Parts: sequence; C-alpha cells; structure tokens
Amino acid sequence: MRERFIGFSFPPVFGDSMIVVVSIGPVEWWLVDGIVAFVRDYYSRFGISAEFSGELPVEPFSVAFNPSRGQYLGRVFLPTLSALRKRLNAKAVLGITELDLYEEGLNFIFGLANPSLGSAVVSLHRLRNEFYGLQPDEELLLERAIKEAMHELGHVFGLSHCPDRRCVMHFSNSLLDTDFKGPTYCPRCEEKLRKNLGVIE
Repeated sequence: MRERFIGFSFPPVFGDSMIVVVSIGPVEWWLVDGIVAFVRDYYSRFGISAEFSGELPVEPFSVAFNPSRGQYLGRVFLPTLSALRKRLNAKAVLGITELDLYEEGLNFIFGLANPSLGSAVVSLHRLRNEFYGLQPDEELLLERAIKEAMHELGHVFGLSHCPDRRCVMHFSNSLLDTDFKGPTYCPRCEEKLRKNLGVIE
C-alpha cells in the first residue's frame, strides 16, 4: 500500500488513543479544523484525541470513479484509509473529501464507515447549500460536516443506526434529517459507545 501514500507527509506514530483525520484532495482549512476540534472535544471524555494529519491525493482513488454517474464508489476509500490507520497505529482514520460518493443501490451517500477496518469517509459534496442552488452558508456546512463525521465515527466504534431522530446516529435519508438531528449521541448510544471503547468509570 506504500505507493498509495505518495505525496503524503507522515507524522510520528500517534498511538491507539488518537483519531486521525485526513483530507482526500483539498478541503478548506476552517472546515477540517472545525471538525477536528469538535471530535477532539467530544471524544476526550473517553481518553481519545483527534488530529489532522494531512492531505491524501485523489489520484490513487481514481479506480473508484464511475464515469456514467460522475461519482466515486465509497467503499473503495476505506481499505486505503485503514492501511494508513495501521501505519500510524491510530484508533481510527476519518477521511474528508469534496468528492461525490455513492454506494451500489443508492443515489449518493454522505459518508461510509467500516468498523472492522477502523476507517470512515465523509463527503462534503452534497452537504453544501450550493449543490441545491442555494446561497452558501459556512456555519451550516460546518454543522452538517460535524454531524456526518460523528455519525461515521460512531459506526467505526460499533454503533448502529438509532431510532431517536435527535441522535447523531439516526440515519439521514436527506439533509432534512441531518439538519434536524444533533451533533452528539443520545444517552443510550453514548453508553454503548463507552462500553465498546472499554471505558470504565
């Protein structure tokens, strides 16, 4: 997998108490910074931190591109992110990208995660108001990106979808669902997360 990381500057090994965030292609610094800050603040209660590690080039993921759809198959990103997680000895790796993602049988996805790989990816493409012909709203974009990041990390750590519409683990069929729910886990999901992470009070 070494060739997939060409152009990526590796930091020191983080250790298994760190969530590593990377961009896949360029992403505005304030967006990445806002996501990392929120994730770090929330997960600190479990003894886990978060850091931005750098930008991965898009080119190695070109095999995921479907020209008839103009989208990238989300699952292709996860093994490469998982390999990076192992190389950094991190708890999880979260990729943030502007690329438009999809999965078979779905028109699009906001994100995707695989707990066995310890990796997740979030697409900003359809979180932007501009995609729907609306005026840009940076504050709303950041809120949506944080929610999707928290949702996919929840999946990485073994959480399933939640029936509570306010819980960040509630499934988003559309941005209406994303905008309605909060950015954190409901008490039931947080308790399960605590157990999955092996946190003893």
